[in-house]
Amino acid sequence: MFSKVLIANRGEIALRVVRACKELGLKTVGVFSDPDANLLHLRFVDQKVALGGNSAVETYLNIPKIVRACEITGADAVHPGYGFLAENATFAEELEKRGIAFIGPGPDVLRKMKNKLQAKRLMHEAGVPVIPGSLEPVKTFADAHDIAREIGYPLLLKACLGGGGRGIRVIASEDDLKKSFDSARREAQVAFGSEELYIEKLIDRARHIEVQILADRFGNVIHVGERECSLQRRRQKILEEAPATGLSPTLRAKILDAAVRAAKALGYATCGTFEFLVTPEGNFYFMELNARIQVEHPVTEEISGVDLVREQIRLAAGEELAFRQEDIILRGHAIEMRINAEDPEKRFAPSPGRIVQFEIPRGPGIRVDSHCYSGYTVPPHYDSLIAKLIVWDMSREFAIRRSREALRSFFVEGIATTIPFHLRILSHPDFLEGNLHTRFVEEVWQEGVKGGDAQR
Repeated sequence: MFSKVLIANRGEIALRVVRACKELGLKTVGVFSDPDANLLHLRFVDQKVALGGNSAVETYLNIPKIVRACEITGADAVHPGYGFLAENATFAEELEKRGIAFIGPGPDVLRKMKNKLQAKRLMHEAGVPVIPGSLEPVKTFADAHDIAREIGYPLLLKACLGGGGRGIRVIASEDDLKKSFDSARREAQVAFGSEELYIEKLIDRARHIEVQILADRFGNVIHVGERECSLQRRRQKILEEAPATGLSPTLRAKILDAAVRAAKALGYATCGTFEFLVTPEGNFYFMELNARIQVEHPVTEEISGVDLVREQIRLAAGEELAFRQEDIILRGHAIEMRINAEDPEKRFAPSPGRIVQFEIPRGPGIRVDSHCYSGYTVPPHYDSLIAKLIVWDMSREFAIRRSREALRSFFVEGIATTIPFHLRILSHPDFLEGNLHTRFVEEVWQEGVKGGDAQR
């Protein structure tokens, strides 16, 4: 096991990792930017290192600074959290060269999965269903045109090195393809350092289902159930559930099995999530692997009783899985609502600033993961997430009821938040019926605009 873990992140996930490390008896190091000098997790770490600077590029994305912080403090492991350097193969390599453990998969796996097309090919070779489209980079418009004629419009033109919802264009027609192909290549080169593109069929009104995987370095792989992640805005999730509602037992078993097979084919180790698109007809396709802890991991923890962050650290230290598949028993239903500093009335524009009052809901089945407090100033430099409200109950119906009451007891004054919009979602007839798809959030927001009230 490690002796000292540096947390190369900020916000609620940094606090979550500190707690897991403390439970394992590990010393911790926090790093911080200038605006983050008063972050909550820094009160609990054993050592702190100022990175100097404001932007993510100057600080949490700055590999030399973070490596130097490890050397100064004697940290023998780094937990990257999510975002920032969590899936950066170069960072993992730099740590490996210095004998510092990266709490995640190895650089080889990270490199394979960074290239979305390469990842798709690997899954195809492993017998995992993939979205119809190209399995090689599309280099010319003529090639793109041929593939488009084969799979049909609408389709997606994607950057091979894209990610996080970026580097994707929706193409509705041949004319769209003509107009977009060359500019998409140029944009991919600027944004990701590679002009390579690939094409996929656009699957409309699909569901986004992901499977939580735990794997050790001895070839043992288990799943910890699936999550419903269809509620997204600009391809970024805002509400997640576990388990996914409305999946037949047969379809659920196929998706879970595909994720385990995929992890084994990759030789994957530690904690990861395999994402799938599920069509209204019941077909499913691999979308991508998130080789890190997910923002939405708490819903899985609530229904399984498994501390995923603690297990991630154990597995990265080379320990064996503490569970067999038959040990994983899922119970009840959990919902996570991402509380963002955004204004739904202004198309979810960021709402940084000073929080005058921050009062969280409490009670049975209610969990809040947050780094915020009354008097905290939300900086404009980073992600807008200020809290995750996680609610558990024995059934989805009662989890929804409990979620609504918890939201009504969540007071954040001084900035705009997405709390009112979550209340709107949780009262929507289609949400209550489980009629979910990846365009659901945009449609609910548009309904509010047409009704003259995007918040109620």
